[in-house]
Amino acid sequence: MSLINGIRENALYRLRQHDVYEAIADPTRRELIHLLAEKEESPLHLLTSHFPTGRTAVSKHLAVLKEAELVVDRKVGRETRYRLNPGPLKQVQDWLSHYENFWKQKAAALNRLIEEEK
Repeated sequence: MSLINGIRENALYRLRQHDVYEAIADPTRRELIHLLAEKEESPLHLLTSHFPTGRTAVSKHLAVLKEAELVVDRKVGRETRYRLNPGPLKQVQDWLSHYENFWKQKAAALNRLIEEEK
């Protein structure tokens, strides 16, 4: 494989791969993450039972989570079982921590103002 072909394939892979923010933007996918966080592993039919949509829709959401590396799967006989890979959520936590500090500073300033008014 030439260097140009390697670069092109890597760029195409990154375009196809969903990022963590895109993956968690959907409420159904956030609920799937929540469900998977509560159990070690879960098969598709158990996950589907929590939603009004069918297996196909839930499978598509799981595929997005898998592309974002938030979910891993494994075959057990004819069944596919899914489990959460929480590692990529650290990226979201790090981003949010900046705003957590921002709001803590604002709350502290507000508390100082209230104390001065007393």
